[in-house]
Amino acid sequence: MKLLIVDDEKVIREGVKRTVRGAFPDAEVHLAATPEEAVETLGSCGIDVVLTDILMPGMTGLELMRLTRRRHPQVKWVVISAHSEFAYAQEAVRLGARDYLLKPIGKERLIELIHTLREELRQEHAVSAESRLLKQNLKYLREAVFQRWAAGLDIGRFDMSALERSYPEFHLVLVALGSPGKAHLEHFIVDNVLSELIEMRGGGFAASLDSHHLLGLVMLRADTSAEAFREELHAHLKRYVKVPFQIVHSGLVTDIQSVPEQVRQLRSRTAAPEAAAEREPCGDSPVEVALQYIRMHFHSDLSLEKVASVVYLNPVYFSQLFKQKTGQGYKEYVIHLRMERAKELLQDPQLRLADVAERIGYQDMRHFTQVFRKKFMQTPTEFRQRLSAGEGRG
Repeated sequence: MKLLIVDDEKVIREGVKRTVRGAFPDAEVHLAATPEEAVETLGSCGIDVVLTDILMPGMTGLELMRLTRRRHPQVKWVVISAHSEFAYAQEAVRLGARDYLLKPIGKERLIELIHTLREELRQEHAVSAESRLLKQNLKYLREAVFQRWAAGLDIGRFDMSALERSYPEFHLVLVALGSPGKAHLEHFIVDNVLSELIEMRGGGFAASLDSHHLLGLVMLRADTSAEAFREELHAHLKRYVKVPFQIVHSGLVTDIQSVPEQVRQLRSRTAAPEAAAEREPCGDSPVEVALQYIRMHFHSDLSLEKVASVVYLNPVYFSQLFKQKTGQGYKEYVIHLRMERAKELLQDPQLRLADVAERIGYQDMRHFTQVFRKKFMQTPTEFRQRLSAGEGRG
């Protein structure tokens, strides 16, 4: 059994790993501190179970789950959070999470859950391993052949007639990523978003042409136009992709033999000098606007996703830009600001602890106390008592 633990807090990652290895010494345990690391591990290690935190810099655990479940449908997800809000659990279940655990995680509960998942995996592997492998290999073979053919490369004696019968008419959609360096995560996101939209709006599949170009063969339903599909794809990618990108599409294609030439024309459109002006820029984050918003909205939703949307940036890019500009991670910055404000409010003896927590955005008193104690090595009540004793002596 291969497990992946995704959490931006090292103490949590290591603690869960020790518990799992202690109870299941034969388990292969991988750790990831960021969604990017999780994507890399999922793609290379054949993970069976993922235990992921919900709130992390860059991307939530729920977003990570939604973006990767298509590529890794066999993975069993367990969501871990310090928050008890029903909405989180409801969304996790909707996405297919196997379970939902609240921090601090009880060792007995965790071991019991892993044991149950291990037994489920044994049964599933025995029944479906062969059929799943055959289906997966056929998919990869089809996409690999189509990828070579669309790129104008030789495919030997492979018969394209079955593909031609399956797709008598279709559109081609090319996504070009304008990153000067590696764009592994962006490439992965585009592949998943494009594949999901193709399935939702008709039929077809996505294939990678190279590290910066992905091609979708799309059979659209009668109620969806190629332009509407492009706009919907653009809206999703603008939210998640943190590098410049461009989307171009063909007209209706009725001759599958013309695909290599169609692709050549689409690629030439993205490479033309005037195309640079059409690319969706990743832009430069208005961090000051975000900081002003944070200072004015202590009591409201200050999730990374919410604030990123305020400044019209996707969460992954905004998180990185925020740290670059402020020298702090987004989560750490918000916690620091809220706790400092809590210290100010605690000086007012007329305010109940619940009132203080609510004014800085914590509906859960227990969670507020845990965060405060972790930050200042004392509870809010102890802080208030020491403050009162100091004033008495003065």
